[in-house]
Amino acid sequence: MKKRYPILILIVVVIFAFSCGNSKKAVTITDAEKEAFKQVEGDTIEIVNAEVEYEIIIIEPGFNIWLQSVARPEGYYSQSFMENRNQLMVMEWNRRVLQSDFFDPNLYEMQIDYRQGIDYGYEVNYKLYNYFIYFQRKYRQRLGPFFPRI
Repeated sequence: MKKRYPILILIVVVIFAFSCGNSKKAVTITDAEKEAFKQVEGDTIEIVNAEVEYEIIIIEPGFNIWLQSVARPEGYYSQSFMENRNQLMVMEWNRRVLQSDFFDPNLYEMQIDYRQGIDYGYEVNYKLYNYFIYFQRKYRQRLGPFFPRI
């Protein structure tokens, strides 16, 4: 009976050690991404949906090149998938804007007004989602529980 406790404790420790393993995965940056990330001249992407009077202007060097050469094409993701991911990432983004003592205010400058239940359309969701992926990969940030992969 006394021999079972050390074995049981050993099993628990081994299970705990495996479950606490490093959960971070390395994000592999492609050559095309490296080229986009090297850009220094500002790309300006305007995301507009006139029906809901919504506009986002992204001034980010390399994003337009990345969007055209690296990002998945339009139609790859469903609108509902991108809406769900955008909702999570916008909440985290806005939290970081408000906590400028903990997060770089040069990265998180302005809040994003993205409301659940509003149909912003496919294009707005597509470009916003891909900007979040681009941003996370370029600046090695994580705006949610998902790895920013392509």
